[in-house]
Amino acid sequence: MIMKNKILTAVCMIMILLPWTILPLRSFQWALKSPTAEIMIGCYAVFMIFCGIFTAFAYVKAGVQNYFMKICLIINSLYAAGGTVLLGMMVNSQFM
Repeated sequence: MIMKNKILTAVCMIMILLPWTILPLRSFQWALKSPTAEIMIGCYAVFMIFCGIFTAFAYVKAGVQNYFMKICLIINSLYAAGGTVLLGMMVNSQFM
């Protein structure tokens, strides 16, 4: 039980850092071109939404409710909201 809590907390803490890897990737020229940029941003947005859902599931259903998990829940929920907004903007721009 304790090991499960530590593993889920560690996974959620790593998920906080992974969306920031888009910044070094966007420094390359190929990442700024049209089809690649949309695909990359879309994938990061979906991953951020998944992070928020996974963290909420681990907090509520798995019962991992320690201090670090509360921080992860707040940050990953903000990431999920931002990812949802990004996907919404991408879909909206495709239909307009």
